[in-house]
Amino acid sequence: MRTLILLFFLWGSFASWGQSKQEKLIDQYLSQGAYRYHYTQQGWQDQIDLALAQDSTLAILWQNKALPYWKTKKYDLAVACYDQAVRYDRKSYLGRRGYLKCIFQRDYKSAIKDMQQAEQEFGYDYQNDHSYAFYIALCYLQLNAFEEAKNTLEKDLNRTIQKHGESWLHYLDLFYMGIIYYELREYTQAQYYLDKALIEYPKFSDAQYYKGMCFLAQNNKTEAQNIILKAQENAKQGYTINEDDAYYESYPYQVNWHMAQWTIPQDTP
Repeated sequence: MRTLILLFFLWGSFASWGQSKQEKLIDQYLSQGAYRYHYTQQGWQDQIDLALAQDSTLAILWQNKALPYWKTKKYDLAVACYDQAVRYDRKSYLGRRGYLKCIFQRDYKSAIKDMQQAEQEFGYDYQNDHSYAFYIALCYLQLNAFEEAKNTLEKDLNRTIQKHGESWLHYLDLFYMGIIYYELREYTQAQYYLDKALIEYPKFSDAQYYKGMCFLAQNNKTEAQNIILKAQENAKQGYTINEDDAYYESYPYQVNWHMAQWTIPQDTP
């Protein structure tokens, strides 16, 4: 009996020591190390590499090592690091990897796989204020799988309405549903959702632009010109998609005005 108690005590001590060692590494090389630098500085990676040399099983180290690579568009390196983060903490980083593949790397098929797997293993969840289903719908949209995009996003919108009410719908949910219907050439439905997005975000230039494109597709050039010119002015004032990572990457269907200006109908003499 004494032997069992001693073994149990020693096992607990070793487990506590191991956890304490990892906490010390995080404090020394992240809190007091890498975090003292901007992630674009070499010191950031130097500190993380020192920590990884001592313990390569800490997922948070791999996640932080990947950060500069995502932001500097070195996606192969970023994904390689994130693969290790997922290996050592699948619950925390599998869905996150899918989000990053969707918005940054634009590897849409792989992003769908990650987020579907994350939801299957760990349940319904969010990344950056949006559900996995939202990003899966974006991936289908970018793959021109418009019906799959519609069905995925529609199901998610209905889930939100049932659980929290329509007021919980995010303007981007409504915007992308409008885009999906635009691509399906169902312009009345597209304008319906774009208008709902504009109720939530009245100067949302991207929604205004695609509403104008719906008018243009229906050969209503006057209305198209009016709203697209208004969208252009609002875009100049910064009223566009304002997600955190939109500072680093353009979102699907975010208007590029260098190209979009050529779609503005011109007055005819």
